[in-house]
Amino acid sequence: MDKQTPLSDLVIVYHRQPYEEHVENGQVVYREHASPNGIVPTLKSFFGAVEHGAWVAWKQVESRSGDRKGKAEAREPFERVVNITDSYGSYSVSRLALTAQQVRSFYHVTSKEALWPILHSFPERYNYDAVDWPTFREVNRLFAEAAVAQAAPGAVIWIHDYNLWLTPHFVRRLRPDVKIAFFHHTPFPSSSIFSILPWRDEIMSSLLDCDLVGFHIPRYAAGFAAAARNLKGASVLEDGPAPASLSHHGLALSQASYPVKLGYLGRTVHVDACPVGTNVAHIRELAAREVTREREARIRAELKKGEDGERKLIVSVGRTDYTKGTRDMLLAYERLLERQPELVGQVQLLVTSVAAASGMGVYRNVQREIEQIAGRINARHSTLAYRPLWLSTTAIPFEELVAYYRCADVCWITPLRDGLNLVAKEYVAARQSVTGEGKPGGVLVLSEFTGAAVELDGALLANPYSHQQMDMAIDRALVMPEEEQQQRMASMQRSVERYDTTHWARHTLGKFKALQSPRAPEPQADVAVETPA
Repeated sequence: MDKQTPLSDLVIVYHRQPYEEHVENGQVVYREHASPNGIVPTLKSFFGAVEHGAWVAWKQVESRSGDRKGKAEAREPFERVVNITDSYGSYSVSRLALTAQQVRSFYHVTSKEALWPILHSFPERYNYDAVDWPTFREVNRLFAEAAVAQAAPGAVIWIHDYNLWLTPHFVRRLRPDVKIAFFHHTPFPSSSIFSILPWRDEIMSSLLDCDLVGFHIPRYAAGFAAAARNLKGASVLEDGPAPASLSHHGLALSQASYPVKLGYLGRTVHVDACPVGTNVAHIRELAAREVTREREARIRAELKKGEDGERKLIVSVGRTDYTKGTRDMLLAYERLLERQPELVGQVQLLVTSVAAASGMGVYRNVQREIEQIAGRINARHSTLAYRPLWLSTTAIPFEELVAYYRCADVCWITPLRDGLNLVAKEYVAARQSVTGEGKPGGVLVLSEFTGAAVELDGALLANPYSHQQMDMAIDRALVMPEEEQQQRMASMQRSVERYDTTHWARHTLGKFKALQSPRAPEPQADVAVETPA
C-alpha cells in the first residue's frame, strides 16, 4: 500500500468496485456512478461518517505467469490501491488482481452454482461436482489480507454477502483488534437446507468469528441463529422482538422474535435485522423533473389511446435468474390473455430480464426459456397496431425507469425467493404526487417470498408457486378501485420513507458505534493465518 494512504476506521469489503472505470485517450478514468440509487452508492454514503474510508473489491486481470490458483500477476501495469475523491468524500480502493480462472471458480461456479441455490432454497439446482473449494478459500483469504492492510487499530471491517463467507475467519486471525461486521443481501435458508453444503462447518465457524451479523428481515436472522445453534452449539444469550413494522402476522416470512445475541467460544455475536432502503429523495427528485414528465408523455402515447381509453401498463423489472420467477410471471400473463380475451389490446406488459454474465450456463438456459415464452405470447396475440409484451434484455437507464414506474398501473414483482427486492420499493417511491395531481394510485403485486413483503403491507401478495393465486392477484390488480389503490399506496409510501437509505445508514452506524470499545489494542501483525484443512 502507498505510504501516503491513511488507514481507515471503516473498511467495506464488497466484490464490486465502487466506481465506473473507463479508458479515455489511453488513460484510466474513474467515474462516480451516474445514479445515487443502488447498493454501491448506499454503501459509499457511509464514508461520510469517517475521515477516510476504504473499500476492497476484485479486478480481473490477464495473468503474466498463467498461474491458475495463486496470486495473479497483471500483464499490464496495475495499481493495486487507488485513492478516490468524489461527492462521497475521499476513500481508498484496494483491488485484488484475480485471473479469469479464479473469477470463474470463485464467483461463477462456487458462488452461483453451489452457494446461491442453497441460500434461495433450491437444492435441486445445487452443483457440488464443479466446485474448487481451495480456490474459494484462497480468494477469501486475499480479501481479508487486503482489508486488514487498510484498517486502523480498532476499525470496523464490514464484509458483504455470501461469496465472502470465509473472509471473517482470516480477518479474525490476522487482526484480533478489529471489529468484524457482516451483512447478508440474500435470504438465509433453514438449517436443514443450509446443512446440504459440505463446507457448512467452516462457513458457520467463520460467521461466528464476526461481532455483528446483519440481515434484511428477522426471518433470515432467525434462520442463521438456528443453524449456529444446531451446527456449532452456539447459545442464545438474548432474544428480541421483531420491529412492529417488520412483524406482520400471517405472512410467509413472518417472524415475531429472533435471537439478537449469540454466545460462542466465550465471544458474543450480535445478530441484527434491518432492511436496506432505497433513495426515496433521489427518486422523487427524478420524478419531479420536466424531462421525466416528457418521457411519461411519450410512454403514454405509445400505449395508444383507443376507444376504450388508454391501455393499462404493467411493469416487471428484474434480471435473468431462476429465483426471480420471470418464467412463472410470463406464464401467468399468458393465462390472463387466454382467460380474458377482452383484455387483448387493453393491457401491455413491459418486462426487463437482464442477462447474467457470460459463461454461466444455468442463466443462459433461463434466458432462453423467457425469450421463448415471450415470443409465443407475442406471436399469438399481436396485431399490426399492438404487441402485448415488451421484453428488454438490456437494463433500462434508471432515469427512464422512473418514468415507466410513474406510468405503470401495476408493478408485478413475484420472485420465487428474494432477499429483499428494491424494485418494489422504487416503484412505490416513484408514485408520488406532483403539482396538479391527486393522490397517487398504482398496484404492487408482490411475491410473499420477498423480504420486502414484510414491510410493504399495502401490496397485493401472491404465492408464485400457485397458478390460482397468481391469476387472482393480477385479476384483482387490474380492476382495483382507485380509492383502494390510494390507501394501499399511502401505506407503502410510509414504509419506504421509514426504511430509506438514511435510516439504514443511521441504524448500522449505531450498531458499529456500540461495537467499538473506547480503547482498542494495537494490531498484531505477526499473527499467522490458520487455514482450515
